Amino acid sequence: MIPSTTAMPSAPLVALLPGKSKLFYARHPWVFPNAVAPISAPISNGAIVQLVSHTGHFVGWGLYNAQSRIRIRIHSWDRENPPGPALWRHRIQTAANLRRDLGLMNPDGACRLINSEGDLFSGLVVDRFGGWLVAQISSLGISQNIDTILDILEEETKPEGIIRRQDNEMARLEGFDPIDALARGKAPPERLLFQEHGLTFGVNLLEGQKTGYYLDQRDNRILAASLAKGRTILDAFTYAGGFALRAAAAGAQSVVAIDQSQSALDIAALNAEANGFSNKITFHKAEVFDDLSARVSRGERYGLVIVDPPKFARAKNRVEEAMRGYRRLIALALRLTEPEGRVAICSCTGSVSREMLENLIGQVAAEERRDARILHAAGAAPDHPIAMSCPESGYLKFFLLAVS
Repeated sequence: MIPSTTAMPSAPLVALLPGKSKLFYARHPWVFPNAVAPISAPISNGAIVQLVSHTGHFVGWGLYNAQSRIRIRIHSWDRENPPGPALWRHRIQTAANLRRDLGLMNPDGACRLINSEGDLFSGLVVDRFGGWLVAQISSLGISQNIDTILDILEEETKPEGIIRRQDNEMARLEGFDPIDALARGKAPPERLLFQEHGLTFGVNLLEGQKTGYYLDQRDNRILAASLAKGRTILDAFTYAGGFALRAAAAGAQSVVAIDQSQSALDIAALNAEANGFSNKITFHKAEVFDDLSARVSRGERYGLVIVDPPKFARAKNRVEEAMRGYRRLIALALRLTEPEGRVAICSCTGSVSREMLENLIGQVAAEERRDARILHAAGAAPDHPIAMSCPESGYLKFFLLAVS
C-alpha cells in the first residue's frame, strides 16, 4: 500500500484525444504526442501533470516533456499519490524487497535494483555492485528530481556510494545535461570486484558502458556455457568477457572473444586473468562484422558461436535497418558454426520483437541451408522485471540454437 499523500489539484491538466484513453487506463506508462490534445497554456518541461481523458476523467500522474518523443511518462495511476518523495520511497522499497526475495542482495554480488518501467519508475535504472549503486537517468523529469531520489536511495539501501550516469544520446534527446560523477558517499575503487555465479568480475563504474556491466545476461551466460564443454567458442561483441569467461569455466577447449573497444577488451582480459583463464581465451580487437566476414572467408568453424551485439535501433522508424543488421549477423554466425554446432543469438533492441527475431532466424537458416532448432528462448534475468502493461520493457531476446 502506497502511503497516501496530498493530491495536487494545481498541477496542469493534460487531456487525451478521444479514443486514446484505453491504453493508459490499462497502465501503459508512455504517452506519445499523437495521443495528447492541444495544450492551451505552456507547461514547463519536467513538470508534474495530471493526465485526464477527453471527458475529464482522471487517468494518472506523469512527468511532462514537450521536447521528448515520450510526451508524458506516467508514474502513478492513483489520484491520491502523485510523483514525489512518498511515491518514490515506496517504489524503491518495493524494488529492494523483490531483489531480497530473489536472493540477489548478497554483499559481494551485483544486481539490478530498479528496472525503469519494470519497477514502475520510468526513466530510472539503478544497478548495485557490492556496496555501490549506479543510477542511470533517461528522462528529464527524473533528472530534475534526482537529488531527492538519491537521498531516498541512500536512506533505504545504505550504500557506500552512489554514481550518477546516463546515456549521453538520451540526455540530448530529453534535454538535460549529461553528468557522470560520484553523487553520494565515497568513490568506488577504479576496478570494483564482484561475484557472478562464482566468477569474479571487475567493473569501472565511472567509465564503463551503461552502468558498467550487463547484468541482464547473467543467467543466459550459464545457459550458453552449458553447451561449451570440449567445444571451440567464438564470442562476438564480448565487452567485459561475460560469455567468454563462463564458457571457459564450463570446460571449453578454446575461446576467441572479439570487440571493437580496446578499453572493453582490457577489462575482459583482467577478468580472464582474475579467474585463471588467460591461457584459454584469446581477445581480438576488430570491427566485429568485418572480423566475422574475414573468418568466414578463411573457412573457420566453431562449436559454439555467441553473438550479443549492442542495440541496433533506438526507435521504431529504424527497425528495418536493425533487421538488416540482424540478418547479416545471423548469417555470419551460421556460416561460422560447424555441423552439429550451437549458436546463441541475442538482441537488446526493444523495437525488434521476439517474434520478429525468431522468424528472421528461421528465414536466414533456410537461406543458408542449415537446420536450426531452438533449444531455449529467454529474456533478461529476473531482477529485470517486465511490466505486463509495457511489453517494450522486455527488450532482451536470447535464443540458444542447435544447428546441423
